[in-house]
Amino acid sequence: MDVSSLKGGNTNTDETKPAVEYTAQVASPAISGEVKMTIGDNGLTVVSLFAALEITYAEINALELTDYVVTVKADSGDYSLSRLGNWCQPFYDTLYNKYNLAVLRSLFIKSSPVLTAKGDFIAAGSAAKHSIPICVFDNNVTALPPDLSARRVPLCFVNGINKGDYSLTLFLDNGENYTFSKLGYETVPFATAVEKRIRALREESLVAVKEIDPSIATLQASQIAGIMPLGVAAPIGRIAGMAPSFAFALEAKIAATRAAEYYKEFKMLCDASQIWIGFRKNEAAEESAAGGIPGSLAGDLNVMPGKHNAPASENTGEADAATPDPCLLWLIAPSPNGLFAAVEFAEPDSATFIYRTNGDFAAFAKQINRALEAIDFKREVIRLSDEELNKPENKDYFMAVKRTAALKIVRSSFVARVIHSSPESWKRKLQELWSGA
Repeated sequence: MDVSSLKGGNTNTDETKPAVEYTAQVASPAISGEVKMTIGDNGLTVVSLFAALEITYAEINALELTDYVVTVKADSGDYSLSRLGNWCQPFYDTLYNKYNLAVLRSLFIKSSPVLTAKGDFIAAGSAAKHSIPICVFDNNVTALPPDLSARRVPLCFVNGINKGDYSLTLFLDNGENYTFSKLGYETVPFATAVEKRIRALREESLVAVKEIDPSIATLQASQIAGIMPLGVAAPIGRIAGMAPSFAFALEAKIAATRAAEYYKEFKMLCDASQIWIGFRKNEAAEESAAGGIPGSLAGDLNVMPGKHNAPASENTGEADAATPDPCLLWLIAPSPNGLFAAVEFAEPDSATFIYRTNGDFAAFAKQINRALEAIDFKREVIRLSDEELNKPENKDYFMAVKRTAALKIVRSSFVARVIHSSPESWKRKLQELWSGA
């Protein structure tokens, strides 16, 4: 695959160019014989004389090129495409590029990469993926093999790095590890870019901690930023043990939100020290303050090997009349028996989300945190039914679930939503669900 041709951004920029039409022989359960094919933003369209279908990227599980035959493995079956002639490699490269852009959208990656390369990728317990695109973004490293093993490695959960002569391994706080190797001339720049982004994340976290609690001592601020880099939650008891003033400041912020009354109830219903609290930057507030929205993947992504891109520029636009809070907070509360968890967002919402923990609340809270961070806190993804997830408008969510283990676990553990109709009915329903009723 030619990584230099992988470009994200506003796919409308290609509207002035006629779609390339490829001719091939196809063998599949759904269609066979000679076909014409076009590669679009949403999938591969295959048309014969008497049949037509679109294989969407959401349903594609793998792309293979072997002996001049391209195989598209999808939920609807395998499609073997042959007799492409000299167009075989260009067809595969273009399809792979478009597929990768769909994968990046599904992983909620909106910014431009700061560095891209080609190399090998190994996730613990998985087979190595060879010579694939690997991108360093502001808050993650993403590997893009042509199958379901694409991985977005969030830097906020990284707690260890091992640099070899020709490789870099990232260790996450849940025991996972990911190795990137055979990056050629990009080996040193790749490691430098990853380390730079981790440092930047820590610095941003330190700034955010001090903004929440201006009085916090230097050492305490460093400790809190270490356990709560932006996007990571921690038990309030542990936070209070490190920095009592910061715990107080967090609770004061919650007290000023719609979640104030519910947080008080949680503290009375369960072990208050075990309630996890997380915070992150409110992108809506930043966009409002800047008078616009960040450039999207569709307009700004330019993935080229060896290219060190500047951060995405911002488009000008009309700011919202009301300025949102620059900090978003959420809570994860355990049931008294530890068998359930409640997830509450301290922002305008109408429900509390209830999940089964299988008896290990702390481990499940980490899974919740990983899942939420992976989907950019688009909380509808963690509660949509399978039927809703399969709707065309949710294709990006569908792809995200396929590629994110924590999201699969959290979704499979979903019990119900408790509507915020009134504090009394909310509490009654919550206790019923926590009791297993």
